[in-house]
Amino acid sequence: MPRSDFKSANPSHRLERVAESIRHALAEILSRGDVADPVLERQVVTIPRVRMSPDLKLATVTVMPLGGKDTQKTLAALAQHKKELRMLVAHRVNLKFAPELRFSLDETFEAQARIDAILRTPEVARDLRDDENEDSN
Repeated sequence: MPRSDFKSANPSHRLERVAESIRHALAEILSRGDVADPVLERQVVTIPRVRMSPDLKLATVTVMPLGGKDTQKTLAALAQHKKELRMLVAHRVNLKFAPELRFSLDETFEAQARIDAILRTPEVARDLRDDENEDSN
């Protein structure tokens, strides 16, 4: 496998460390209310993940407002303040260049809820019971 493909498939430890540093910095910035915005001041925002581009110039930040409320307003507020957030992150994370920040909604909670709903359907429950009965025989 070519080395460039390996980097994109499995992020290096450096990429992971930088992403985690940016995640912590953004979480601190948002929890302290360092950005003056009524939407961000009212909403607790969770940052489950940050993905870095291989050149460290782009950080894709997945966010989830607490309770999943006002997701579009929160994303719009973050996008509106991304330059200010970038500057605040640059002061906290020691990098040659501050990465551009892009925000997206974390959909893992919704995906998990869909999977849970499927597992609770009568058809799946029946199939699981049938599998358990076959294993005991």
